[in-house]
Amino acid sequence: MTSDLLAPLDLAFWNIESDRYPMHLGALGVFGAHSPTAGAHAADLLAARAAAVPGLRLRIRDVWGPLAFGGATREADPDFDPLNHVRLHAPAGDFHAAAGRLMERPLERGRPPWEAHVLPGEDGVSFAVLFKFHHALADGLRALRLAAGVLDPTDLPERPARPAEPPRRALPDVRELPGMLPGLVRGALSDVGRALDIGASLALSTLRMRPSDALASPPSGTRRTAGVVLDIDDVHRVRKTAGGTVNDVLIAVVAGALRRWLDERGDGSAGVAPRALIPVSRRRPRTAQPPGNRLSGYLIRLPVDEPDPLGRLAAVRTAMVRNKDAGPDRGAGAVALLADHVPALGHRLGGPLVGQAARLWFDILVTSVPLPGVGLRLGGHQLSEVYPLAPLAPGQSLAVAISTYRGRVHYGLVADAAAVPDLDRFARAVSTEAEALLAACDC
Repeated sequence: MTSDLLAPLDLAFWNIESDRYPMHLGALGVFGAHSPTAGAHAADLLAARAAAVPGLRLRIRDVWGPLAFGGATREADPDFDPLNHVRLHAPAGDFHAAAGRLMERPLERGRPPWEAHVLPGEDGVSFAVLFKFHHALADGLRALRLAAGVLDPTDLPERPARPAEPPRRALPDVRELPGMLPGLVRGALSDVGRALDIGASLALSTLRMRPSDALASPPSGTRRTAGVVLDIDDVHRVRKTAGGTVNDVLIAVVAGALRRWLDERGDGSAGVAPRALIPVSRRRPRTAQPPGNRLSGYLIRLPVDEPDPLGRLAAVRTAMVRNKDAGPDRGAGAVALLADHVPALGHRLGGPLVGQAARLWFDILVTSVPLPGVGLRLGGHQLSEVYPLAPLAPGQSLAVAISTYRGRVHYGLVADAAAVPDLDRFARAVSTEAEALLAACDC
């Protein structure tokens, strides 16, 4: 049985996880149903198909060999049983309410870290599936591939064959370990300290305006989710009139929604410019890539204190152009790349510290997850809505993920339920801000 050592960023996600801050990402898909038994049939299909997807059989196991002491490997689970991962639930009247409760539960770390929860609708004409993948197993693009493996076959282009891999790194004899431990520990702690110093200095360079207390809170371990759907044609109309990219418009909508939400709840938006981390994939879509994460990011100030919708869009556009000119490997947003400078033991020892340091780097995550343009189905039932769901970083209370699917934009919102009991209010603010931006463009 072969195994792969986790890359540094995968290992970071594995080690910063806690009970109150699970590090899984998710997607809530809503399907139209032809019968009340469609959900049960979907669960049977998912379990049967999961057995044939190699990536879903991978578990993560700790490694204590000297070369990767404190690291972990991704390897096939000899006891894999898809019935441990696919669960059929009682009918749900509110898919998002059910998804929130399921998102707050950490994945079982002793077996392949993913789950698929089938939620039949009380209306009998719909059902939903919540996919959960640990971030150490997959980033957004990889998770999409894994999920596609259990949906109905489509005409998606096949992934290129993986080129021949270099020889796997062999672990030295464990008998060498006692003499190597002191040096390993000293080097690990030293590299963790250097990485944190670099990250802190990058973050401090952005500390010019205050974030909002509503975006940082003591952890409760609870989760709420909500979703918003926009028409992609409206987004293109704004883009063509005001300039920028589709992504610029979607980020500007988040900034405006935060302004409306803060004002409505009485927190006030004056002087508020939270730092948003915008993840950037470093994968090449047409090139075979190994499992795990290939991420960097941009860091921008969301212009929440700007009163004009078009002014907010212009500010976002300027910030994104500046980041793109610098590239994804430079700037304060490239915090993920610091993981490469920390040895395996450093991630294990410093994981909790790095997790807590996330609040020094950014206040809110705003990420885009690409979806195929073709219609997706499960058991012949059309996927009509799909809401990507991002994990919350320690100390943060709200994350926003965005996907475009079949002419519509889906915002997936995840919040700490105790810190943001009014997530539905923020969801309404997203819709209102999109309408205001369209009206401001007179388009």
